[in-house]
Amino acid sequence: MNTADFDYTLPEELIAQSPATPRDHSRMMCIDRRTGEIRHRHFYELLGELRPGDLLVANNSRVLPARLYGRRIREDESPGAAVEILLLEQKQRDCWEVLVRPGKKARDGAKLVFGDGLLRAEILETLEGGNRLARFFWEGDFYQVLEKIGQMPLPPYITQKLEDAERYQTVYSKELGSAAAPTAGLHFTPALMEKLREKGVKIAYVTLHVGLGTFRPVKVADVTQHKMHSEHFCLPAETVRLIEETKAAGGRVIAVGTTSTRTLETVYSREGRLVPCEGYTDIFIYPGFRFGVLDGLITNFHLPQSTLIMLVSAFLGYENTMRAYKTAVEERYRFYSFGDCMLIL
Repeated sequence: MNTADFDYTLPEELIAQSPATPRDHSRMMCIDRRTGEIRHRHFYELLGELRPGDLLVANNSRVLPARLYGRRIREDESPGAAVEILLLEQKQRDCWEVLVRPGKKARDGAKLVFGDGLLRAEILETLEGGNRLARFFWEGDFYQVLEKIGQMPLPPYITQKLEDAERYQTVYSKELGSAAAPTAGLHFTPALMEKLREKGVKIAYVTLHVGLGTFRPVKVADVTQHKMHSEHFCLPAETVRLIEETKAAGGRVIAVGTTSTRTLETVYSREGRLVPCEGYTDIFIYPGFRFGVLDGLITNFHLPQSTLIMLVSAFLGYENTMRAYKTAVEERYRFYSFGDCMLIL
């Protein structure tokens, strides 16, 4: 299968620049996996699409204010050229893999300062692909420092300033560590979640810390030659128990987003069943993949030629997926992180 098969034309004005208000007023395309039938709803109508005994599995990772603006320190300790760092993955307590711009200002050994000295860093080495390994120095709590001086790392296709940083967090976010939001969860409100519970729909959580590699297009012609980035995940015992109970009772397990999907299917593909565990996954799901856990999926509309649209195609079917995207463009759905979503059952 070729990467070009997952291309589509998207008018720029359909790229959502701000989230829906309220959150659950985003549009929701409902798609039947068996028939391909498409219906148009809003997310607050999710209540009518789910049944008592269904289980939603959501990613509770929380986005770090991981974009830092600072300056390089000259040999005489005076501030030099401006630099921008994006925290990608924590390697040790004080060491992170980072993306630096401009890269020529952050060669190995370079010293950087952020937030009037609240945070300092030294570039230790250049990694394969151009990212850097940096050691940070601070006083007090690292995450409190980030809250003071860091900015939310919105995707590059969002050009408008986000006034409320919490709108790029799910209402159930808990575990700090992502470089980008698990965006399928942005549509939920506390009130909607309570109504779902009252109906008998259960909600369970996994943690997968989203890396920026999630959104990068596949750059090889042959899909099977693409290598996925690695991301840290945790599948708790309580979630495994709820999934087993749901399956045994005939309910449906519905993943909220591709990150929840990758977590569940990683463990199932490795173990042949779900077991509580944590680790790293570089699973690449594309058409031909055999799902072991999922009965349904809530997901946003993704970039052309991305691993995310390939995952959706694996679950929904290639023809159904590309037809759904064509319909979404024709119906003027909003795309990407702050856009509308699909419910696939």
